[in-house]
Amino acid sequence: MFSKLLASLKIPDIRNKILSIAFLLVVFRIFAAIPIPGIDAVRLREFLGSNQLLGFLNVFSGGTLANLSIMMLGVGPYITATIIMQLLTMIFPNLKVLYYEEGAQGRAKFNRISRYITVPLAGLQAYGFMNLLHRQGVLPTLGIFEILRNVIIITTGTMILVWIGELITEKKIGNGTSLIIFSGIVSALPRAIRTALLSYDAAMLPTYLAFIVLSIIIIGGVVFVNQGERKVPVSYSKRVRGNKVYGGSMSYLPLRVNQAGVIPIIFAISILLFPQFLAQIISVVSVDVSARLNDLVSKLLNNQLVYGISYFVLVVVFTYFYTAVTFDPKEIAKNLQRSGGFIPGIRPGEPSGEFLSKLVNRVTLFGAIFLGLIAILPLITRAITGIATLTIGGTALLIVVSVALETMQQLEAQLTMREYEGME
Repeated sequence: MFSKLLASLKIPDIRNKILSIAFLLVVFRIFAAIPIPGIDAVRLREFLGSNQLLGFLNVFSGGTLANLSIMMLGVGPYITATIIMQLLTMIFPNLKVLYYEEGAQGRAKFNRISRYITVPLAGLQAYGFMNLLHRQGVLPTLGIFEILRNVIIITTGTMILVWIGELITEKKIGNGTSLIIFSGIVSALPRAIRTALLSYDAAMLPTYLAFIVLSIIIIGGVVFVNQGERKVPVSYSKRVRGNKVYGGSMSYLPLRVNQAGVIPIIFAISILLFPQFLAQIISVVSVDVSARLNDLVSKLLNNQLVYGISYFVLVVVFTYFYTAVTFDPKEIAKNLQRSGGFIPGIRPGEPSGEFLSKLVNRVTLFGAIFLGLIAILPLITRAITGIATLTIGGTALLIVVSVALETMQQLEAQLTMREYEGME
């Protein structure tokens, strides 16, 4: 991995892309350190520490919620908007055509609509969070002007972060949204290590050992699942054009065990946080109803059994959902048929599409279950050992490893492309 990174730094184009991404992430961390006016930092830390869901949201937002920064919502509203748009493709055929059949231009328009939806979602969520934090004593009583000012600031911070994510994605070295979350998690590591060293006690040795063992299991499991693939053999028939013969070669179609990467984890956390988001929206109409709904959701999801089952099921479902979005067996079968390729023993066209669909479902089942088990493994460890910190740490480690693998794969693709250009 390090050899690939060193090789990429020697190529001016890739080096400039890496430096640009690093600069954008530094800009994000600078904004993440700027808090909104009038917060009680001590009360905020106590409140986040007592609420498991908001602890996950802090990880999910890239650490911006910990100091109630102007980017406190992170990319959460944008991801929620993306999920809404993906679900709408199942209802409205025009959106499905726009996303799947109109190429890069259609995807760009689809993403633009998602950004439009992000603005009202961020505004509503900002207002709801301020009401929630005011009831907990984190924020003082604010007037209409102060509330409107903070809503505009937080919404603007979210949209700047979405823009930064888009700029990073355009560099084609990692997904911008994932890298923002990744940088937020990594930025908290030095503080966590320092706290662990300062608070070290011999009696806590089993805690540290359990965390190390869990970390190794998660890292090994995520690498195993992300790198695993099923190779489907593909043959190309011979074609004679003039005096030349084309085709007649053998290749394979790689079906990854986990086509979706880290996206199912991010989507699952978004859905788990959605009831609280709904409670925040209701606060615009009725603060009392919002408070009761928020308390109900917190009590329900603080039940470790309910929370663990919900988390596992959502990870499995979203693994299948995102795989269906990014991998269309029927379209791949059509492309193979157009290029003269076929799967040995399977007729080209629709039968090949059905075969690939069944195969992808079986392969994805293993990846989805494995990813779901890794996601809830910290909850199981907490139930056995009573170590609360592993609940959040496990999910954070899962995201970090997945994003690092995805980024390195895209970096290798950039290197490979330039090696072919050099051969020409």
